Amino acid sequence: MQPQPLDDLVEAVLSRPDYHHISVDLVRWIGRQEIGKRRNLKEAVKFTRSRLHQIAAAYQEPRVEYGRWLEELSSLPHELDDPRLKDFCRRVMAHHASTRERLPILELFFNRTLSRIAPLHSILDIGCGMNPLALPWMPLAEDITYYGLDIYSDQAAFLNAFLSHTGVSGSVQVHNVLNGLPYNLPRTQVALLLKTLPCLEQLDKTISGRLLETIRASHLVISYPVHSLGGRSKGMLQNYQNHFDILAGQLGWTAERLEFQTELVFIVEL
Repeated sequence: MQPQPLDDLVEAVLSRPDYHHISVDLVRWIGRQEIGKRRNLKEAVKFTRSRLHQIAAAYQEPRVEYGRWLEELSSLPHELDDPRLKDFCRRVMAHHASTRERLPILELFFNRTLSRIAPLHSILDIGCGMNPLALPWMPLAEDITYYGLDIYSDQAAFLNAFLSHTGVSGSVQVHNVLNGLPYNLPRTQVALLLKTLPCLEQLDKTISGRLLETIRASHLVISYPVHSLGGRSKGMLQNYQNHFDILAGQLGWTAERLEFQTELVFIVEL
């Protein structure tokens, strides 16, 4: 493939405000596939944007006010357990579909999924979205280090400012995990994949097993949505149960199953 059509596709996709801050590596990954399947560049750009919308933009509000949030954050206390900071975290998490769904059960969710692993000294959060803002509800050790991976550079910058403000070590980095995990990630106590695998599988149906095998963590917390973004269940609970059972069988895992009103969770000890 000549590089120029792919470069032109990436430039066209990133020119749209919805995709301006998205991982260039991910755009190239999808664009390379679409150029091979579509009749012309215009069509490849259209379908690349469509796939990015399905796995990313659909979960984000059109205009995310990171500047205003950073200004408000700068005036808030630094302690994770401070009520004013927690109120801020809740309000911001409401602007991302995935974390918004979890808000009604936030404390219950992290108590049931993480208390048996607590206190947490290190977390890897793959496809983190706004989940770093849920740290105040997690059973953390004082020396907690948090590593987040996602695909938006403006979101990562905001979340890194949050980590710095609250004195949490680690970082959120922009990374396309379809090409594997960053080579320099240390082993962590727990890896979170909260509603991440279904999005990845929309782009690569074989990604889950390959990705899960490479994670270096003592525990995995893997969750699946039980409703679509539109609120329909459509048999999702049973479908994802069956899907995970196949994965666990291939990997030789046993897992604890937890069911919440918003998602189905499996906890694996490695």
